Amino acid sequence: MRVLVTGAAGFIGSHLSQRLLARGDEVMGYDNVNDYYDPALKEARLARLQGQAGFRFVRAGLEDRAAMERAFSDFRPHRVVNLAAQAGVRYSLENPQAYIDSNVVGFVNILEACRHHGVEHLVYASSSSVYGANTKLPFAVDDSVDHPVSLYAATKKSNELMAHTYSHLFGLPTTGLRFFTVYGPWGRPDMALFLFTRNILAGKPIDVFNHGHHRRDFTYIDDIVEGIVRTLDHVPVADPSYDFGQTTPAASAAPYRLYNIGSDRPIELMRYIELIEQHLGTKAQCNMLPLQPGDVPESHADVAALRADVGYAPSTPVEEGIRRFVAWYRDYYDA
Repeated sequence: MRVLVTGAAGFIGSHLSQRLLARGDEVMGYDNVNDYYDPALKEARLARLQGQAGFRFVRAGLEDRAAMERAFSDFRPHRVVNLAAQAGVRYSLENPQAYIDSNVVGFVNILEACRHHGVEHLVYASSSSVYGANTKLPFAVDDSVDHPVSLYAATKKSNELMAHTYSHLFGLPTTGLRFFTVYGPWGRPDMALFLFTRNILAGKPIDVFNHGHHRRDFTYIDDIVEGIVRTLDHVPVADPSYDFGQTTPAASAAPYRLYNIGSDRPIELMRYIELIEQHLGTKAQCNMLPLQPGDVPESHADVAALRADVGYAPSTPVEEGIRRFVAWYRDYYDA
């Protein structure tokens, strides 16, 4: 297939592009390589892709409608995976406009391009953040998500609603994936594992929010990519028998689906830190802080629907995932 992957210079997008190329798909990467975090890391991810047979790249933002149209016209993708977005819960308190430009305006541009170019299936990144103030655990795709606690989460819920509209009106098959705390080699420097590893090696304290009482459904990158690929190959179809008297956010009469994609094995943040210390051979200096605005104290993915529909089975224990990340970090940064 020809697959357009937005966010191809990003953490998940670069890993996904590698996987698609390895199985013989043609991939067009689309990314503006912005400076939300170190662009050199993004360029290094891209360098691993460029030069491979079947890969081409467009450097542009989602909000650039003309560039988006050219990319679709030139490449004529069969399917699209939209992973590009302005990421980060805490940054959305500082720069809300960036989230509207990329995550709302940019997503409309994706939907319009998919609609007018006959794309067979759009898979897009949502987030566990949409569960917001929910306290029922594990988080299930049938739960209401009407109480987001950050603008980032609100934009991700808006993506789900916008995708449903296009599935309903134009028959565009769409699947949203609510990612749960992805980690692993080539990860994002603004995420906990990267921040903790860097500071511990530098002998600096690490900021531990909510006084270390967080529990997170940390999900290894290979398991995430496996889930995306299986989902990409599983195109949703319309369900004329859908009962609108028993509605759920996860499904519809339209060719539309939503799934959680996580490990289904949450662990405490302090245990996560212990594992990092173990693989680094160094103790952390912990700076205990209260819960940050926009953060949620616990996440746990109910992945039953994804398991039932595509056979998703995350298999990487966190002990092994952290070991692999630390080995990559030491090699990449000569640490």
